[in-house]
Amino acid sequence: MKIVTVVKADAYGHGLKQIAALLMQSGTDIFGVANLAEAQSIRCVGHGWPILMLGACLPHEVEAAVRDEVMPTISSLAEAKAFNAAAGRLGKKSAVHLKVDTGMGRLGAPVAGALRLVAAVTALPHLSLAGLYTHYAAAEDDAAFTAAQQERLAVVLAALQARGLVPPLVHAANSAGLLHERRIVGNVVRPGLLVYGVVPPGRRRVSAAQRGVFHPALSLMCRVSFVKDVPKGTPLSYGHTFTTPRAMRVATVTAGYGDGFPRAASNRAEVLVRGRRCRVLGRVTMDQTLVDVSGVRGVKPEDEVVLIGRQGRGQITVAELAAACGTIPWEILTNITYRVPRLYRGSHAA
Repeated sequence: MKIVTVVKADAYGHGLKQIAALLMQSGTDIFGVANLAEAQSIRCVGHGWPILMLGACLPHEVEAAVRDEVMPTISSLAEAKAFNAAAGRLGKKSAVHLKVDTGMGRLGAPVAGALRLVAAVTALPHLSLAGLYTHYAAAEDDAAFTAAQQERLAVVLAALQARGLVPPLVHAANSAGLLHERRIVGNVVRPGLLVYGVVPPGRRRVSAAQRGVFHPALSLMCRVSFVKDVPKGTPLSYGHTFTTPRAMRVATVTAGYGDGFPRAASNRAEVLVRGRRCRVLGRVTMDQTLVDVSGVRGVKPEDEVVLIGRQGRGQITVAELAAACGTIPWEILTNITYRVPRLYRGSHAA
């Protein structure tokens, strides 16, 4: 079984170059990226690694993808012909992956046309069909729909098998597919969120044993910058969405939506200060957030504040923060901005 490790969106906010360097040391078969810019960042870290571009390649990017030996996702004969022509001009043979749309509705050839497209692609002299794949739309929520997607892909694979056209690599299982599906379709898996130790939330249950295997790689922290005592009836932050119901001790902390701590966390989320949960008060602003430290002794400037992660016996998970904000862990992680310093522990990173 081979692994396509998905590192798109700055490796889900963890830092693409650093995570790519770690994976080059610890093992992956193929990097999965969204676009050419991400592929080029990986090439800056190390040459020779197979890279699969999971998004569609724009027409003006085709030649660059062929030149840089990035495997594109092909969904139509027009795309295949464009890559074949570019590879011919450059004197190369371009490896491609064909995507089949079994129910996601984004990229991919329709199931009914997949056999014809595979046959056409294999006939193009400057292309090599390296893989075929699909993407689960709701594996964390809907077992029946996922099973239907598997059946649609099975129909395509059976038709290809009868013609001797099955490519070397076949993949479907994303993170949720790996967790919830007993049968792995193909010979490649394509984890994303799980790589970073986060279990995709959804209606399908994950066993305690499964959850115990994964440990989040990322913690998001900032500092207390100021502490003050505030009397009852004091409005706080922009728009006065919170007014103190009693005398309170309020800490200003050095993170806001400009760092990736969502504005939707206003008056909803909690953070950890000295191992204690402290509620966010008022609106989260661009660079600073107010929190209630009335029940925490001795809070002072420079104290560590945990927005995501552990402190003492307390823990704020990315799933908890996402739920408080009415969103998903993927969005929380990928919204952590570039101005937030990344500190890496353990293996060497670029």
